[in-house]
Amino acid sequence: MSMEIILLPVDESVKYTFNKLLVLLQQCHLTCRNVMTHSSIMVDVGKWPIFTLLSPQEIASIRKACVFGTSANEAIYITHNDEVFVFGLNCSNCLGTGDNQSTIVPKKLEALCGKKISSLSYGSGPHVVLCTEDGEVYAWGHNGYSQLGNGTTNQGITPVQVCTNLLIKKVVEVACGSHHSMALSFDGDLYAWGYNNCGQVGSGSTANQPTPRRVSNCLQGKMVVGIACGQTSSMAVVNNGEVYGWGYNGNGQLGLGNNGNQLTPCRVAALHGVCILQIACGYAHTLALTDEGLLYAWGANTYGQLGTGNKSNQLSPVQIMMEKERVVEIAACHSAHTSAAKTQSGQVYMWGQCRGQSVIFPHLTHFACTDDVFACFATPAVMWRLLSVEHEDFLTVAESLKKEFDSPETSDLKFRVDGKYIHVHKAVLKIRCEHFRTMFQSYWNEDMKEVIEIDQFSYPVYRAFLEYLYTDSVDLPPEDAIGLLDLATSYCENRLKKLCQHIIKRGITVENAFSLLSAAVRYDAEDLEEFCFKFCVNHLTEVTQTTAFWQMDGPLLKEFIAKASKCGAFKN
Repeated sequence: MSMEIILLPVDESVKYTFNKLLVLLQQCHLTCRNVMTHSSIMVDVGKWPIFTLLSPQEIASIRKACVFGTSANEAIYITHNDEVFVFGLNCSNCLGTGDNQSTIVPKKLEALCGKKISSLSYGSGPHVVLCTEDGEVYAWGHNGYSQLGNGTTNQGITPVQVCTNLLIKKVVEVACGSHHSMALSFDGDLYAWGYNNCGQVGSGSTANQPTPRRVSNCLQGKMVVGIACGQTSSMAVVNNGEVYGWGYNGNGQLGLGNNGNQLTPCRVAALHGVCILQIACGYAHTLALTDEGLLYAWGANTYGQLGTGNKSNQLSPVQIMMEKERVVEIAACHSAHTSAAKTQSGQVYMWGQCRGQSVIFPHLTHFACTDDVFACFATPAVMWRLLSVEHEDFLTVAESLKKEFDSPETSDLKFRVDGKYIHVHKAVLKIRCEHFRTMFQSYWNEDMKEVIEIDQFSYPVYRAFLEYLYTDSVDLPPEDAIGLLDLATSYCENRLKKLCQHIIKRGITVENAFSLLSAAVRYDAEDLEEFCFKFCVNHLTEVTQTTAFWQMDGPLLKEFIAKASKCGAFKN
């Protein structure tokens, strides 16, 4: 809290010392806020369609990632080794690869490898701006309005450090609007550059700003701790919780009570008396979160993105989600009309434009984080922040079970099949399989064997069955899947039967088709039987020349010939 609200008279030296301490505390707050904003979250990047292009190994290597672009067709990610890769459409050279070629195969950005990227943002061109843990700023991509801050309007085909006025600053956060950029330094100074048609750079004019310029006026002498950009507007939070806005205000997104553009920062007076911790900007609306977990919204509301229950724009902040519990995080993105919030208990709400629908009230989702809202419901499906996907050293129940299969250290029962041992846990088998539940109940605890001999099934088949009980999956070749189908039939495991049939269908060939048909008939797998029969008819000439066909027992062979004849298989 700011010293200015303390009304008791104090000695000037004490006041000076206290204010110096306050600045240090606010610097610590800024650092912590930056860490918290990008803290580790268990997020599946595969929810963003573009990441389905990557292999499981590539996905596993990702530590941080961001999806951007007008159609969410570009992505950048940082690996655990601090290597930086990009892939996608490459509009306006926004991939920074040195050419204008699109790529579905990730390309390494050598210039950024090892730089330890801490904050990243992007524009609509798109252009990309990021800062590193060392406080350096790099930019590339669209530059028609000097949004790269290099003094030119030439497209940036590779990452280049933004130097003017920033070399002596340690930048901790960056933000981009449609075609303008901002950078926040560790000591609370704010710099802006690029497109300025509505005053979004905060320079006092509407002339484009070719290089970073410090935003002052009402921010002079104040320590900025948070920034956000709408399409053509800018917002800042200072260390005492005040909020300032400038730029385009046609929808009231600055929260000033009017819709006039502002060429310099102007305080949002309607938030007097509350302390804002976080600010987030959508395309033309703004969200603000207080230190007490209260949520305010203002600006454009065409899609219900304010969450007020109607579609009327709001020129001043209005409190929303008042009946909900404390809000701990808010999310919005300048390229979308979607809003999201997370509460103290972990509930995630979304509203605004959600997959083309206008959701006018905050809607409770089943998501675990606000990032998933943008992956699944925003248009375009971009990321609203640089996403950290570092996995905690934690295993889910399912992962733990899978890990402990065939583990001698924790097992309390062994099966011996073909002379080989498989280590399992009685409790898991009883929970997962009716066959074992009945078997174990027939034993008194003292009579329970430590080793159970299995002689009616092969080792690969029985091991696959036991592993299925731990993992819900089967990994067997089609030939062994026939044996597992037999086991599943014997043990009345209907889901396992279906999995086996699926494996067999995928592995059917001319050579094994008739053997598989015979197995399907033997194990009463009607769907598989019909599939194998059709395959044999479609490849009749080749199938009838195989050894399996002529080794088939008489009744089945006669039945096949009769059924195939009815289907017209022997017509000229």
